[in-house]
Amino acid sequence: MALGEPGTQWLEGNELHLELRGLSPPAPLVLVLRNLGSVPAGGSLVAHFGRDPMMLYPELAQRGWAAQRMDGPPDEVRLCLTPVA
Repeated sequence: MALGEPGTQWLEGNELHLELRGLSPPAPLVLVLRNLGSVPAGGSLVAHFGRDPMMLYPELAQRGWAAQRMDGPPDEVRLCLTPVA
């Protein structure tokens, strides 16, 4: 897969990025939850969505993760996911 294609993942420092735009539900939610365990120690998961993933927030809370909206292009919802201390 080329960088930027749906389902692509890459590391930038201690951030694991997931490109989820263009994937049909429930694939984005499943990929995020599957990759939480792959986040580098002290790092975060940056998820690039095409829309606000409303069903993801309660799942993250149950697993002890928080989501914070990040700046990004107007057609993207970019979330930084981190474990709750």
